[in-house]
Amino acid sequence: MSGPAAGTASAATTTDVVCLGESMVTFLPSQPGRLADVPSFGRGIGGAESNVACALAAAGHRAAWVGRVGADGFGEHLVETIAGYGVDTSAVRRDPDRPTGIYFRTATDRGTDTHEVAYYRAGSAASAMSPANVPYEELFAGRILHLSGITAALSADCLALLRELTAARPGRPLVSFDVNHRPHLWRGGDADASVLLELARRSDLVFVGEDEAEEAWGIVGAEAIRAALPEPSVVVVKRGSAGATVFASGLRPGPRSSIAGGAEHAPGARPTEGGGAENAPGAGSTGGGGAECAVGGAESGPDTVTHVPALRVDVVAAVGAGDAFAAGFLSATLRGLPVRDRARHGHLMAAAVLTVPGDLTEPPARDHADRLAALDDDAWGTLRLGPGWTAADRAPEEVRTP
Repeated sequence: MSGPAAGTASAATTTDVVCLGESMVTFLPSQPGRLADVPSFGRGIGGAESNVACALAAAGHRAAWVGRVGADGFGEHLVETIAGYGVDTSAVRRDPDRPTGIYFRTATDRGTDTHEVAYYRAGSAASAMSPANVPYEELFAGRILHLSGITAALSADCLALLRELTAARPGRPLVSFDVNHRPHLWRGGDADASVLLELARRSDLVFVGEDEAEEAWGIVGAEAIRAALPEPSVVVVKRGSAGATVFASGLRPGPRSSIAGGAEHAPGARPTEGGGAENAPGAGSTGGGGAECAVGGAESGPDTVTHVPALRVDVVAAVGAGDAFAAGFLSATLRGLPVRDRARHGHLMAAAVLTVPGDLTEPPARDHADRLAALDDDAWGTLRLGPGWTAADRAPEEVRTP
């Protein structure tokens, strides 16, 4: 039973990015320590796909989040908070029979042995998403459909839904897929994390961490990851403190148009480094990552490989950075920026989240981020960002936190 729409905020007619997945109410610790020792928690929201939608909306894009919540107070809080970022939540459904998921976590880095997360999401409203009860018209209304491997792990129906959404079909939007391997979600299920490789290969743009590719698939190194994912037009390999490596293929004309941020390019055509003349379809490019790569064709040419170092960041809490990186990269993709700058905007958006306690924060002003992304390699390499950096280039009245 899908239930009535729960959202209240509606975006413009043309949506830039639609994000589908589970969002939960998260309880953040009042102090470091084991969950058993934390005396109190503050309430927030968390969810990979809704995080991306919120970050994109805060950055000025038209973003929508599609999901299911329970007909309860936690579901109401989720929808109202996400809508408060300017996200279209009109396609969110309420489930009268299942609860909204919640979780508690410690303040430590997710990648450390001391990090604890207690999930209460089994049988949640979102786990009931299936090909039979999602609003396909809304899902396919955007220029980009952003998905995550977390959804695939929630239930057999959710996995079937992701297989349906990543299937090749006329009119399918560009599909962005963040692998987001969460080992605990795959324990005891009918499927295993190998299906994430299947879903990634059916997508157009893939985000994957070097560490999670090794853990989920036994694949080591950026080049080997690209070899295992030959179909996507763009594969972004996140390498932690070493930065990110982007494999972007030169595209030939295909059934879907390129994402070029408003500029009118023939499907699959790629502007030159200066953004002016177009290359012949499928032509490769060389150099340090300045060439722009369109996304969304049916056939691909040689890869352009671009490595972009990570920033030095004074980390407050190491959570939410992957979602923020995806949002920054997608934002720059929508704007038609060069590949190097797409990755740099990903790093900048991640730095904004790393310097606050929660999963979400106000991104830097666009002109501020553009100036930082345009730094030469030496200046980029020495840039260090700490708490409050996103507001440093704004007047106080410009800073908005929902």
